[in-house]
Amino acid sequence: MEYSKEFKAALSQLSSVEKDRLIFRLLRKDEILSKKLYFELIDEETVDQKRDAMEELIKEKVEYASKYISNQKYFIVLIRKISAQITEHVKVTTDKFGDISLNLLLINEILESNEKLSRQRFNDVYKLYLYIINKIVKALALTKKLDEDYWMEIDEYLSVAHEKITANIYLEKLFINNGIDFNWLNIERIPDHFDLIIKDIKNQGFLK
Repeated sequence: MEYSKEFKAALSQLSSVEKDRLIFRLLRKDEILSKKLYFELIDEETVDQKRDAMEELIKEKVEYASKYISNQKYFIVLIRKISAQITEHVKVTTDKFGDISLNLLLINEILESNEKLSRQRFNDVYKLYLYIINKIVKALALTKKLDEDYWMEIDEYLSVAHEKITANIYLEKLFINNGIDFNWLNIERIPDHFDLIIKDIKNQGFLK
């Protein structure tokens, strides 16, 4: 949303007391904005420290969730809650690297349970597998826009993901059937026009 010059001028004319009231009213209605301002103005923890804490949280919560793999509906609910926490972390800290690394870590931790997953009926794990594929695709798209200084670290996550995905026959086949080339799990091999390729794949009815 763009603000007119008149609107900006009107805001600038508000008294300090009125501005404070307005700010606190907005903060009460927007928890993310409140946390973001707290992080930027007061919080002594750095982005790296918060990312490290998120990594531990992801490992801990996925380990707990893995107890419910046989109940796929509940398992996915738990995984989506973890994903929501990652999203909140990214919004609060503007952690572009973490947006990729934490989501890839989430996938890799889920696939630590490959043995349990392989014992489930394919129809039961289909939604989870499609969720994983879309997470990987999004991570690849974001990686192309990330500073190259981070590529080596992201490649490590992708390498682990590649190994775990190809160790799961049905997940591997679903990747292939949805048009995802495993060569792309190496940053230097992600096509320059990756977004267009994925758009075309989705237009053909895949990744859904």
